[in-house]
Amino acid sequence: MTRRRPSHAVSADDLLSTLGRLTAQAREGAELQQARVELAVALQRKMLPAALPAVPGLRVAARYVPARDGLDIGGDWYDGFPLSDGTLGYSIGDVQGHDVDAAAFMGQIRIGLRAVANTATDPGEVLRRANDLLLSMDSALFATCSFVCFDPVAWELRTARAGHVAAVWATVDGRYGFAEDEGGLPLGIQPGESYPVTRHRLTRAGAYVLLTDGVIEGPTFPLDQGLDQVARLVREGADAEPGELAAEVLKVAELTGHSDDAAVLVLRHDAAPPP
Repeated sequence: MTRRRPSHAVSADDLLSTLGRLTAQAREGAELQQARVELAVALQRKMLPAALPAVPGLRVAARYVPARDGLDIGGDWYDGFPLSDGTLGYSIGDVQGHDVDAAAFMGQIRIGLRAVANTATDPGEVLRRANDLLLSMDSALFATCSFVCFDPVAWELRTARAGHVAAVWATVDGRYGFAEDEGGLPLGIQPGESYPVTRHRLTRAGAYVLLTDGVIEGPTFPLDQGLDQVARLVREGADAEPGELAAEVLKVAELTGHSDDAAVLVLRHDAAPPP
């Protein structure tokens, strides 16, 4: 079969014109993506709390960094606020997905957790009601989350997990470990899900560190290896200032390839006072 020749030769001007049009389209697409990233960053920064509550004997600090490539932004959050029963509530979590939609959904979860915590201070009940609230919004997104209540009278932490990565703890006498407490499914997946509560009596001074998986997991960096790195830092810095320890833990994200955003929340506590 003979290949048919084009009816007219393509001129250099035609090629340059086509190239210019494609370049303009690519530039418009890049500018649109950059605008979405900048909007997501602005939403993220605006919705993260400017300060976290603390009491004598408990110091708290948090750190957040966006993804290294600047595109995977908006899914991680941390928060802290006083509860009606005199305890302090802290949450950390990670929304599935990124960009503006994830940032907006993160804001809904954060507000939802605060709203239900006004009437239900038990961490498991807070997550249960927040889960049902999110499902009622009919969103396609879901989120992992840990919710922690610090009781300044009993001097203990009450924790509940919704599919979130384990916290890391250490005491100033060299003990350390992972708070792999029993938990439930991530928020926004299944109605009626329950979230067991675990109590941690703080008999020794130390640190309790919550984090998102962007800190410890990357393209070529397994989660277990990341957790081990964090555990070493928390053990060595159990008596450090919480801001310093949070900054050191966040450096682990640089080892992972940092393909996701990352957040760290540090509760640095004294030993329980004598009765």
